[in-house]
This record gives sequence, structure tokens and C-alpha cells, in this order.
Amino acid sequence: MASASLQFFAFILALFGVFGDITATLLPNWKVNADVGSNIITAITQMQGLWMDCTWYSTGMFSCTLKYSVLSLPVYIQAARTTMVLSCILSAFGICITTVGMKCTKLGGDSDSKSHACFAGGVCFVLAGIFGLVPTSWYTREIISSFLDQTIPESSKHEPGGAVYTGFISAGFLLIAGVIFCTSCFKRQQGAWIYPPKEHHFPSTEQESNAGYNLKDYV
Repeated sequence: MASASLQFFAFILALFGVFGDITATLLPNWKVNADVGSNIITAITQMQGLWMDCTWYSTGMFSCTLKYSVLSLPVYIQAARTTMVLSCILSAFGICITTVGMKCTKLGGDSDSKSHACFAGGVCFVLAGIFGLVPTSWYTREIISSFLDQTIPESSKHEPGGAVYTGFISAGFLLIAGVIFCTSCFKRQQGAWIYPPKEHHFPSTEQESNAGYNLKDYV
């Protein structure tokens, strides 16, 4: 029962991780630049994401421009696009597989099949967490290095946006969920290896008595 509850807790964490991963991938605020002019009416907030760049004006207007050209983008943005999409796909596969492999569900067949499915789903979550952690770390490093560069003007410097923090948290959730699923299945298999089922040996006294009885019949 404790293992089933732990798996259910890991599944909830994985759901939050999947939703956060998809949200971070689509959000346009991976880095934010707040440029305030001389008049409060001209204050704008520029946001840059993986797929589009948006500008929010203090008047309430909001405009976005899609990044159509892939080759013109920096390498870290291209890598972030690829790894975040892979993270979303792997985490979605992990949700489907662990739904079959969890103890609290009636899918997946016998206990060995459910254990293998649970372990495979945990591996998917771990890989999804790694794929989500790499681009957010790389993107944050580029923002910090650009912010500390003295040759770049103040108006062109950016700070990490909400999508980066969402990506970090989602990657952590996926990693924790994957580790829980893998270790829970490993403990169950390890227990089967350490304590193998006992074989029952029945005494052969009855056979010996029958054999003796048959020999006496022939005397």
C-alpha cells in the first residue's frame, strides 16, 4: 500500500511536470527586458521566447512576432527548441506508460509486466527532466553572461523570465517522479531476488511404505 501511494504521489508530480514543461515551451517570456522611457505612457516590456518575441505596452496593447527562420537563430535557442519538444514528448509517453504500470490501476497484466512498464515510464520521466534541465540552464547562462558583459548597452540587457523558472521547476518534478518510479520497481524486483519463493519438499515416507508393501506381497 505504501508503494502504491508513493507511485500515485510521483504520478501527480509528473502531471505537474508535464503541464509545466508544455507551458514553459510555449511561453514567450524566456527573457524579459523592461525599458522605461521618459513618459510612463511609453513604458514597454519586451519578451523573447523560443517561438516568438512579444512586446507589451503600458497602454494595454500586446504584439507578437513569430520566429520563422530557424537558421538565423542562435545555437542555444535552436537547441532549446529541440530539447524542450523532446522533453514534452518523453514526459507524455511516461504518463501513458506509468498509467499502465502503477499498482493502483488494473491495467498492464501481471505484476512483472506492470513492474517493467513502471520502470520504463520512470526512465522516460528522468530523460524528460534532463532534456528540460539542459536548455533552461544553457539559456540562463547566456542571459547572465550577456547581462554581465560591459560592452552591451543597458537597454539591450535581459533578465530570466517566468518561462525559465517554470522550466526549472517542471524538470525537477519530472526527475523526482522518474526516480520514485524507478526505485519503487527496483525494490520490488530486488525483494524477489533476495527472498526467492520457497520450494515445498514433501517427504517420501508414503512412497517408501507403498514400496515396502508391494515387496511384502511378493514374499
